[in-house]
Amino acid sequence: MDDQKTHVLVCDDEVDVREMLQEYLGKRGYKVSAASGGDALRQILSVNAVDVIVMDINMPKEDGLSVLRSLRPDDTTPVIMLTAAGDVVDRIVGLEMGADDYLGKPVDLRELEARIKAILRREAIHETTTKENPDINGAPFGEFTLDKDAAKLLAADGTEVQLTAMEYSLIKVFAENKGRVLNRDQLLEQAHDRSWDPFDRSIDIRISRLRRKLETNPEKPEIIRTVRGIGYLYDPK
Repeated sequence: MDDQKTHVLVCDDEVDVREMLQEYLGKRGYKVSAASGGDALRQILSVNAVDVIVMDINMPKEDGLSVLRSLRPDDTTPVIMLTAAGDVVDRIVGLEMGADDYLGKPVDLRELEARIKAILRREAIHETTTKENPDINGAPFGEFTLDKDAAKLLAADGTEVQLTAMEYSLIKVFAENKGRVLNRDQLLEQAHDRSWDPFDRSIDIRISRLRRKLETNPEKPEIIRTVRGIGYLYDPK
């Protein structure tokens, strides 16, 4: 199998779902590995480079949230969680734990592929932006340093702040719009390639996660501030 293909790891305890996703994504040019649970997933990750993980939350032996917890923050491979239709609580918890996206079951295969492409597109944009603007590497972000060349955020002592792909995308959007108030729709479109649903709390949850990583006091943020009724503002003191 071509090692240059995008490698998608599907983790689901249902054989039919694994085979369906393998067949659909395989026919569209992806390299697809399948795991029936957390142990198999970790084994595949230990010996293979994976670009995107598609993982069911409701698995009997070890649920997807537990698997995700075991991966984060050391492994920042983008994760799309599959949740029961309308299960808002699982989606919120998954996002709080570092999932990059979610999709309800039964899976719409075309939408799943679109979400995978959106994640890959963000990575490609990061690389292209860096090549075209090498002078922006090492840009300050509050008391941190945004290393766009390596797609990393560094603390003052040089240590790397572990970020998911979506968290990095959000920081990059804020850095490029310093002093400008961004609403949720703008943030989702620029960082996530999709429009805002009024009931979609994913941006709020991810910003809350970022604040816990970046702010001295997350309850009184000074780097990414809330503009009540409008959105968020990056304008550090």
